[in-house]
Amino acid sequence: MEAGAGLVAGSHNRNELVVIRRDTESARKALEQLTGQICQICGDDVGLTVDGELFVACNECAFPICRTCYEYERNEGSQVCPQCKTRFKRLKGCARVEGDEDEDDVDDLENEFNFAGRDNSDMQYLAEAMLHGHMSYGRAGDSDMPHVVNTMPQVPLLTNGDMVDDIPPEHHALVPSFSGGGGKRVHPLPFLDPSLPVQPRSMDPSKDLAAYGYGSVAWKERLESWKQKQERLQLRKNENGGKDWDNDGDGPDLPLMDEARQPLSRKIPIASSRINPYRMIIVIRLVVLGFFFHYRVLNPVKDAYALWLISVICEIWFAVSWILDQFPKWLPIDRETYLDRLSLRYEKEGQPSQLSSVDIFVSTVDPLKEPPLVTANTVLSILAVDYPVDKLSCYVSDDGAAMLTFEGLSETSEFARKWVPFCKKFNIEPRAPEFYFSQKMDYLKDKVVTSFVKERRAMKREYEEFKVRINALVAKAQKVPEEGWTMQDGTLWPGNNVRDHPGMIQVFLGQSGGVDTDGNELPRLVYVSREKRPGFNHHKKAGAMNALVRVSAVLTNAPYLLNLDCDHYINNSKAIRESMCFMMDPLLGKRVCYVQFPQRFDGIDRSDRYANRNTVFFDINMKGLDGIQGPIYVGTGCVFRRQALYGFDAPKAKKPPTRTCNCLPKWCCCCSGRGKKKKTNKLKSEIKRRFSRDGYAEAPAPVCSLEGVEGTEGEKLVLVSEHKLENKFGQSPVFVASTLLENGGILKSASPASLLKEAIHVISCGYEDKTEWGSEVGWIYGSVTEDILTGFKMHCHGWRSIYCIPARPPFKGSAPINLSDRLHQVLRWALGSIEIFLSRHCPLWYGYGGGLEWLERLSYINATVYPWTSIPLLAYCTLPAVCLLTGKFITPELSNVASLWFLSLFICIFTTSILEMRWSGVGIDEWWRNEQFWVIGGVSAHLFAVFQGLLKVLAGVDTNFTVTSKGGDDAEFSELYAFKWTTLLIPPTTLLIINLIGVVAGVSNAINNGYESWGPLFGKLFFAFWVIVHLYPFLKGLLGRQNRTPTIIIVWSILLASIFSLLWVRIDPFLAKSNGPILEECGLDCS
Repeated sequence: MEAGAGLVAGSHNRNELVVIRRDTESARKALEQLTGQICQICGDDVGLTVDGELFVACNECAFPICRTCYEYERNEGSQVCPQCKTRFKRLKGCARVEGDEDEDDVDDLENEFNFAGRDNSDMQYLAEAMLHGHMSYGRAGDSDMPHVVNTMPQVPLLTNGDMVDDIPPEHHALVPSFSGGGGKRVHPLPFLDPSLPVQPRSMDPSKDLAAYGYGSVAWKERLESWKQKQERLQLRKNENGGKDWDNDGDGPDLPLMDEARQPLSRKIPIASSRINPYRMIIVIRLVVLGFFFHYRVLNPVKDAYALWLISVICEIWFAVSWILDQFPKWLPIDRETYLDRLSLRYEKEGQPSQLSSVDIFVSTVDPLKEPPLVTANTVLSILAVDYPVDKLSCYVSDDGAAMLTFEGLSETSEFARKWVPFCKKFNIEPRAPEFYFSQKMDYLKDKVVTSFVKERRAMKREYEEFKVRINALVAKAQKVPEEGWTMQDGTLWPGNNVRDHPGMIQVFLGQSGGVDTDGNELPRLVYVSREKRPGFNHHKKAGAMNALVRVSAVLTNAPYLLNLDCDHYINNSKAIRESMCFMMDPLLGKRVCYVQFPQRFDGIDRSDRYANRNTVFFDINMKGLDGIQGPIYVGTGCVFRRQALYGFDAPKAKKPPTRTCNCLPKWCCCCSGRGKKKKTNKLKSEIKRRFSRDGYAEAPAPVCSLEGVEGTEGEKLVLVSEHKLENKFGQSPVFVASTLLENGGILKSASPASLLKEAIHVISCGYEDKTEWGSEVGWIYGSVTEDILTGFKMHCHGWRSIYCIPARPPFKGSAPINLSDRLHQVLRWALGSIEIFLSRHCPLWYGYGGGLEWLERLSYINATVYPWTSIPLLAYCTLPAVCLLTGKFITPELSNVASLWFLSLFICIFTTSILEMRWSGVGIDEWWRNEQFWVIGGVSAHLFAVFQGLLKVLAGVDTNFTVTSKGGDDAEFSELYAFKWTTLLIPPTTLLIINLIGVVAGVSNAINNGYESWGPLFGKLFFAFWVIVHLYPFLKGLLGRQNRTPTIIIVWSILLASIFSLLWVRIDPFLAKSNGPILEECGLDCS
């Protein structure tokens, strides 16, 4: 992708496609002008050879044919030129076919059998063959099934029984390891039929045998070197008495090799001295709960039966909610990564980096609520991340089609040319300039280059000028012209109508033109705005993310994806490497669908009044889930495996063969040796039948290098129906072909022009119609919290996720510290949970028979059920005021045994919390803030979410998605004290008032009745104060700035309290009450 190609805008449905140049000299230009010579068979660009020259298939007539069609004709066609009928000769880089043995003028041993990198080449070859078959491209009328190219079985390079990656291919010695004479075959060869022999290769007697790999000097020298190292190792062991030798002396090569083969991460279980008491107290609490409810149910309060019944129902619900929350925390773990081992294994000196490519997604909607400067800092931190630049691409989704976002991204790409080399030269953290220059720390720490101070000052000045330019764009965008925005060349901005505009793609930085001030290449930066038309459901953020998945698959197709909100910048430049320690681990990575990082935030007040940090969830609950099947997906800061997003099942581990018996029928399940037959993939069985029906030979499925794992990429290539794939992924042959490349990479035969055209196609508004996008593929639709639903579907497919907490927080974002904004955020989360609960994806009944662990299911049930707790919580918080006003209570007079159960339950609750904080490291202040906001959110946002969810699902009344305002340039914590009235404030305000009234009434009644009434009053007061203390942060939010309570509030509070006291005295005067018989004067003198 060239960075200077301009903004590509178009609509696939309307057959419109234009290129808008960024300079003023060029006007619109047809996309076809970007292409070169056209292939006369498939209509694609002919392309270049491996040497960079124009590809010529026929040397006789130079008939224009692309490389893919040339290879297809040689393997499956007539092997002759369509124009001059001359037989095609084998060109450099092409595999040998039958009839090439007599051609001695071509000597291309490196590519003749294509030994090196077999898996990737097979996938590339078959995917391109599928692409240029008879796929319909979405225009109907073509029902023929595509032809699949049949490739010859290929043999991996083996040298002395070991895979070798640092010897040139022409120096390898081919040692096929067949099993002969009943011997054991150590290295299984990737043949579909093990009985097939290796195809013999004719050799020219005039050539040296070393050219064919036999008896090569390099192989002999390596073998001798290996023997000498083994002898030295044995000698050191003998000298040390059999103990392991140290790393001193001249033998560091062996430990270096051993270090590179070590696991890239490891689990760190919680110390038994911390976790075992925690588990014991949970069991004890369960037992105490049983006795507690036994007493509560069998001892009703007859004179306050309604209060007793409501309280018992609420307490039972709280107990069930606690069980759903508690048991997924039974197996918490920590994890540790080894970045040095990752570099040793995949970044060898003098060789290109073998780290996998990563596509990073940044989503934004409204530049007025999500300031362009915030988005710019996120993008800059991505471009400066510590990762190979050729493996990195950043896609920014502008779902609001705002020209302000487009222009801001253009300015950001220019500033990145200066910022990125500065970050990498001095290795600074964080690499978001706004937060780097504003942090209060010694910026000279660990800096040894004398020019650092001078360059830092210059860079800070450059950034301040950059901020001024961004602020000028924001000020200009406040007033929209009547005719709409106009681009630099005079063209109207295609996104002037936010609800009706074509799809837009602009490559700001890329392979061509994307270099910094030092001449080094920069990562790709692509602007994407999907097409929107009236009458289509665009599915908000989930739809935008799915559009980015398709665009990135067409343009770069990295095997891993990282999604970030526009306000979440990369705080740790090695964060992507941390995730690769799990994704690229040969033992663990194959079954990992995503690596979730914790969310950390900037700009939160010291006391964290509204529990924005959410530490209990991220440091306790998520660690517990990591010990089961992995954490849930929380919407940002997550690295995905692309194949998992495509809805594929996780590879299943092979079970060792067990004993079987034939004495019982097939339906018998009592015999320990018989198991259930595995469910086969419908797509695979169908394509097998089609191959046999059409007479196609099945291509050999490569055997996965990791022993004990099924579901290899080769099987998926061969055993998947193209027609089914189109119905699943949509009518784009380029995208469908990319889904078969498990290790990523784009199709070599495709030109940049065709890729851009296809990218516009896959972001069209009707592309997802009649496909599985949003139901089985990509981000799942049906809830405003698409993150929980997407992760749940992956876990149901048998994948597991990983929770990674590096020492330095990997990402940081901004949180809504204002009370009203915070409640609206919690409302959206709770509404999404209600939508999932009322849908077919509810964890209570969905996903059985898949790969979801039962403890993981409990966590998902808790994540969707928790808003319903608001109803019993609201009732329970109202009970203290009712008890104080009526003089009744929810429990009868307690006996000694009953007091013991009550006391035991309170002790277990406090002990569980203390032990939980002990093993997790969460502070008591953070735990207490979480408890307080659980009550505040439960009686406000969660309650409204329940009613809004019922209205949306049952009555069809939709609610709008409100984008949370992100932090700007306001004064520190200025938003914390801002008062914004919303209906969400009514329920907690009412609870506060009635409980305060109840306290005053109860104390007045006790004063009136004497000291004997103070005893029963203490239980009621404790109940009321429990509610008031939990709502205290809400009360502070109502009062405003700390220590600056408005005078009018104080006056009205005193006035209302006085009026209420006088009314209570009038209603219930200070007269002694007696419960004995009424005595009357009888008139007799008893003395």
